[in-house]
Amino acid sequence: MAFPPQFLEELRARLALSDVVGKRMRLIRAGREFKAPCPFHNEKTPSFYVNDQKGFFHCFGCGAHGDIIGFAMRHDNLAFPEAVEQLAAEAGLQVPQSTPEDRQRFERQKSLHDLVEAACRWFELQLFAPSGRVALEYLHGRGLDEEAITRFRLGHAPSDGNALRIHLAREGFKEPDMIEAGLVRPSDYGGGAFSFFRNRVMFPVTDRRGRVVAFGGRILEGEGPKYINSADNPLFHKGKLLYNMSRARQAAADDKPVIVVEGYMDVIALVRAGFEGAVAPLGTALTESQILELWKLSPSGQRVPILCFDGDNAGQRAAFRAVERILPHLMPDHSVKVAFMEGGEDPDSLIRKQGAKAMQEVLDGARPLADVLWQMEAEGRAVDSPEARAGLQAALDERVGTINDRTVQSLYRDEMRRRFYEKFRARPAFQQPFQGRQGGPGRFGGRNFRQPRNTDPPPDYQRSRPRPAREGRERVLLATMLNHPELFEEFGEALGEVQFLAQPLDLLRQAVVSVLVEHPGLDAAALGSHLTSKGFSNLEDVVGAASFLYAFARAEATLDQARRGWADVWGQTYCDHIRSERQEATQSLARDLNMDNWSRLKALQEAEAGAAEFDDDPDLEY
Repeated sequence: MAFPPQFLEELRARLALSDVVGKRMRLIRAGREFKAPCPFHNEKTPSFYVNDQKGFFHCFGCGAHGDIIGFAMRHDNLAFPEAVEQLAAEAGLQVPQSTPEDRQRFERQKSLHDLVEAACRWFELQLFAPSGRVALEYLHGRGLDEEAITRFRLGHAPSDGNALRIHLAREGFKEPDMIEAGLVRPSDYGGGAFSFFRNRVMFPVTDRRGRVVAFGGRILEGEGPKYINSADNPLFHKGKLLYNMSRARQAAADDKPVIVVEGYMDVIALVRAGFEGAVAPLGTALTESQILELWKLSPSGQRVPILCFDGDNAGQRAAFRAVERILPHLMPDHSVKVAFMEGGEDPDSLIRKQGAKAMQEVLDGARPLADVLWQMEAEGRAVDSPEARAGLQAALDERVGTINDRTVQSLYRDEMRRRFYEKFRARPAFQQPFQGRQGGPGRFGGRNFRQPRNTDPPPDYQRSRPRPAREGRERVLLATMLNHPELFEEFGEALGEVQFLAQPLDLLRQAVVSVLVEHPGLDAAALGSHLTSKGFSNLEDVVGAASFLYAFARAEATLDQARRGWADVWGQTYCDHIRSERQEATQSLARDLNMDNWSRLKALQEAEAGAAEFDDDPDLEY
C-alpha cells in the first residue's frame, strides 16, 4: 500500500521520535540526544542513540539506523503499512489513500519549496545591495550585526515591484507558481504580476524542518501596515506555524524554556541573549493549533511554555484571550505559564537596555495558569456580598468547565474552590464571634451547626484518651466524613474552609469536598470509589488508624455519634486555625500599622476569645 508523501511527512512531524521510542524502552538523556542499550542486539553499554532534531535513531554497535517508521517496523515486527497505521493512531491522524493526485501535489510542493528558497536567497542579497541601504541601517539601529542578520537570513524587498518576478523567471520559475506561493500578485488593472512585498525588511518563516515556506515583512517608509505576512498557501498556514519553530524544537530538547512573544524582533533578541526557545505567532493571536505545536516542542513532562505579554491593559487582554483558547486543551503535564513585562517594555527593548539578566527575572516571575485564571475572574469584581461571591464562584466554575480532560478539570475545580474558600473563609466568623456550647449554636468558620439534644458524650467516646494532635484530628475528621458522608450537608462548608497542615491529608480533604459538592447524596462506598478513581489509593490508611482510636469515626457508629464527635474535633481544629490566623495578623500589623490590619486583628482576637470557651470545654477530654 502506498501512502501520500505529504501524509508521511506530517506523521514524522507530529510524533517526536523520543516519545515513540520512550514508550517501548527506557531512554537516558545524553546532551541533545537520548541513549539506551540497543533493542536490536545484546549489549551492556548503551550505544543506541535517538536524535529528535534529525529525526533518526542510530546504533553504533550493530549499525541499526532509521526514522520513526523504521523503528516501529523493526521493534514491533510490523510491515511498513502496519507501522504507519499504528503511528497514525498514536498521532491522531486519519490514514489517507494514496492517489496519483496526491503524488502530483507532493511533487508540486517540492517545486514550490525550491521557488520560495530561491526568493529567500534573493532577498538576502538585496539587503547588501545599494537599494537595501536603508533596511540595513534599520537593522543595525536595532542592534543586529552581520552574524545575526546571516543567522536569521534577514533580507530586503526593494520598492521595484517587478525585480523579484524578473529574477525568478530567469531562474526558470513560472509566474503562476510565484502567485500560488504568495510572492507576487496579479494586478487589478491589467499587466503583469507584481511583488507582494515591497520596500520591507524581510523575515523568512520556516516550517518544522527548517525549510523556508513564507515571509514576514516590516515596512520601512511610506504608508501601509507595519507588518504583513505571506498569505496561506500550499506550503504555509499561518495559524499552524510559529516563527523560529525549528530552532525552538532543538532548544526544548536541550531543556531550555519555550517562550512565546509577540514579534520577530523579540524572538531574535531573545535567541541572541541565550533564550533559543523563543517563538512568535505570525500576525495572529495564538491559535489552538499553535498551542498544540508548542507542547510538541518540549519533551514529555516539561510541556509548560511561557507566554510573555506586555503588562499594560492590552497585554492583559491578550493573555486572557490566550488562556481562554488554552483551557479546553489542557492535559496532564501540558500547561503554560504567563509572564508580564513591566513599564511598557518588550523583550527586545528590555534586553537592549538591561541585558539578559533582566529578561531572566521576568521569566522567573512567570505565573501558573491557575493564577491567571483566578485573576481573569476575581480582579476588579465586587465581592462584598454573598450574591457577588456566588457570581465569582459561578464564573470560575464556568471557565473550569471548558477543560475537556476530566482529571485536569476536576483538579482545577478543586484549586479554584480552595482559593475561593481561602479568600473568603474568615469573613463570617469575624462578623460574629464564636459562641461556645452554653451560649447557643456554635459558629464554625461562619456556619451555624445544630447541636445534638443530648450533650453527654456517647458511651464509647473513651474520655480517658488524650485529645489528638493537629494531624491526628485531621485524620479523625476525614475518617468520620469518609464513613459518614451524610454529614457533608451539615459540615461540608466547614470542611472546605480550613486548610489541613499535612499536605497529603489536605489534598484528600479537597477531593472529598469536590466529589461531595458535585455528587451530593453519595454513600460511603460510592464516595470511596470516586476518590479511588482520582488516585487516592490509601483511604484505608486514613480511615483505619483514626477509626481504631475513636469509635465515633467508625462505619458502625450511629449518625448522631458521628455528628457529635465530628463537631467536637472540628471545634479544636477551628480553634487552632483562628489562633494561627491571629498570630499572622499580629505580624502583619507589626509590619504595616494601618486600620485594615488593626480591624482584622481585633476581629480575630474576639473570635479566638469565643472559641476558647469551646476549646476548654471539659466534655472534650477523650
